[in-house]
Amino acid sequence: MVKITTTGDKITDAPLAKIGGKGLFVKEIEEALLRGEIDMAVHSMKDLPVQLPPGLKIGAITQREDPRDVLISKRGGLGDLPPGSVIGTSSLRRRVQLLMINPRWQIRPLRGNLDTRLRKLRTEELSAIIVAAAGLIRLHLEGEATEYIPPEVILPAVGQGALGVEIRQGDKLEEIVSALHHPFTALAVRAERAFLAKLEGGCQVPIAAYGKVEGEKVILQGMVASLDGGRVFRGEEEGDDPEEVGVRLGERLLEAGAEEVLREIWR
Repeated sequence: MVKITTTGDKITDAPLAKIGGKGLFVKEIEEALLRGEIDMAVHSMKDLPVQLPPGLKIGAITQREDPRDVLISKRGGLGDLPPGSVIGTSSLRRRVQLLMINPRWQIRPLRGNLDTRLRKLRTEELSAIIVAAAGLIRLHLEGEATEYIPPEVILPAVGQGALGVEIRQGDKLEEIVSALHHPFTALAVRAERAFLAKLEGGCQVPIAAYGKVEGEKVILQGMVASLDGGRVFRGEEEGDDPEEVGVRLGERLLEAGAEEVLREIWR
């Protein structure tokens, strides 16, 4: 086991959108993989850019943990938080969707690992924080959760709850790590990542998606919004080809007006 501290782990006082995006959580790990210093890398799928460096591939996507976001609050669930409540999150995706619920909430940037975020909830003037359920569960901190937020209320990040095992292309390890692969999770995540790729999004854009497999179909919900949350585009598509479903939903939202929003963000 080789522990690698990435640039994204070191910088805890700035929003991801301003320091280079989620790729900062994987860059050093991928470089070690390409140099042969490690043989496989384990990432949160929501941290992996849709374009991988040449020579690398995703060898397995593990069975998804709970993909939802979780509210950890001093004052009850979302419905109990009065106007003026201060909620900690640095995620544009969460910020926009929270303000859609109540535009009078105050959203304060919050970075750091889970322990740091929980400590800030206790020591700073925060009413609540929003984190990924998967992190709480993996660290056996489920007791901290106040409310698990359904995707109908706040759509999760692309790939949230799933782990990806990255390997070198053509490596003999591919057969070994394939034992960790969960086909249904992979289908859902492939649809989400195709949606993200079609929108050419990153953490500078409020984008969310959640895919699930029912029978032989992939059902994908997706959202893209302006930075101020004033314009929100949300839809759903389904089909048997995950990439096609993701692209189709992306195209639909672009045609509905998301293309103009994205142009303004990237300008």
